[in-house]
Amino acid sequence: MPDLLNLQQFALIYVLLVVILVIMKKCNINQSKLVIVASVRMTVQLVLAGVVLTYIFAYPHPLLTTVYLIAITGFGIQMILARNRALNRKFKLIIGVSTVTTGLIILAFYIIIVLDDHFFNPQLTIPLSGMIMGNAVSGVALGLKTFEENLQAKRHQIDVLINMGVTPQKALLPLINQAIETAILPTIITMTSMGIIKLPGMMTGQMIAGAMPMTAILYQISVIIAIAAVTCLSVFCTLYFGYRTLWNERNQLLI
Repeated sequence: MPDLLNLQQFALIYVLLVVILVIMKKCNINQSKLVIVASVRMTVQLVLAGVVLTYIFAYPHPLLTTVYLIAITGFGIQMILARNRALNRKFKLIIGVSTVTTGLIILAFYIIIVLDDHFFNPQLTIPLSGMIMGNAVSGVALGLKTFEENLQAKRHQIDVLINMGVTPQKALLPLINQAIETAILPTIITMTSMGIIKLPGMMTGQMIAGAMPMTAILYQISVIIAIAAVTCLSVFCTLYFGYRTLWNERNQLLI
């Protein structure tokens, strides 16, 4: 097993940020400040997370695991809602319920049924919840963004169809289906490239930590399938139930 990184070795990785900044400067890309801010935020947030997780792992308790789950889920939903302020309250509620429910169901199934462990084991639940809930949030955010953009681009066509007697449900459903497809496509593409083009982060991390390659592979396959499932379910539930709140009883769009 490789020796752990010391602070001096770890600091060397930030040299690569200089490479990024030089290239951006050369190409007249005015995003250097964003790169620096993002790097600082990432470092601070992950270091703080490391401190918290070190304590939770040292003193495991169901309450601490629950609080951590609530925190990451709450922040994730808040990120989605902050980007979709124009949605009505019912739609926002559906976003929260769909993301939390599908995420917890998949997480519980994976830990309790597949891994045959208890749900409040922090060394399993916390890292897995980060991957599963994080991908659910990303999928929902991408699905909503795609739906909104398509709706804006085709708003005139939708209005014409509704004025001709087509129900909003039938007029909007193709946009919903396209948004769901767009949201789950990155996960599917990732699945097709694994093992040939790249070795996934979880698998690589396990092997660096000393795990046998086949053990790491089995974990990675099971995790990516869980991620694909939660992405598909969360996006489907959010959009399929949420878009039904976008018109009134007179079939008038509310957006």
